Amino acid sequence: MFTGIVQAIGTIESAESRGGDVRLGIDASGIDAARRQGGDSVAVAGVCLTVAALTPRGFHADVSRETLALTTIGTWRAGTRVNLEPALRAGDALGGHMVSGHVDGRAELLHVSGDARSRRWRLRVPAGLERYIARKGSVTLDGVSLTVNEVDGREFGVNLIPHTLAVTTLGALEAGAQLNLEIDVMARYIERLAPQ
Repeated sequence: MFTGIVQAIGTIESAESRGGDVRLGIDASGIDAARRQGGDSVAVAGVCLTVAALTPRGFHADVSRETLALTTIGTWRAGTRVNLEPALRAGDALGGHMVSGHVDGRAELLHVSGDARSRRWRLRVPAGLERYIARKGSVTLDGVSLTVNEVDGREFGVNLIPHTLAVTTLGALEAGAQLNLEIDVMARYIERLAPQ
């Protein structure tokens, strides 16, 4: 589990195709080495990846076809900057919301506008996911926990404060960008438990 509070920005060093899957090399030197050991989980732009092998500055992770189909990883190249968060440990602060790192799909950034020192974003979710987005609920975009301001069909809005813009990759994005979207895990369970 994660919180959606980014701990560092890393860089993709390599993306090697391996029989339909991909092996990523990630510079994660901004995360304490003790939090990225073999077998550990690290959220990379919101995607839970397992440390398969260590490198001097980070790690390698294998990405399955399922993950490639649902996320933006297939577009990553050497030099792509990514938000990083090590897995939550007992006693860690829970500053965002409970995040699994299991991406539900790609959200499209439709519009960016200024709002004092913040930025307002309007996004569109893939068909079928709109039912899980609720006003004042939580979403995770590229690994960042955000509060939903408004919802209109498949579109929703969020506000990015100056701190978020400064310490994540989100500040560099413009309209047309695709982001890894994870709906609130509670919405998944509520749907599963609701009588049919």
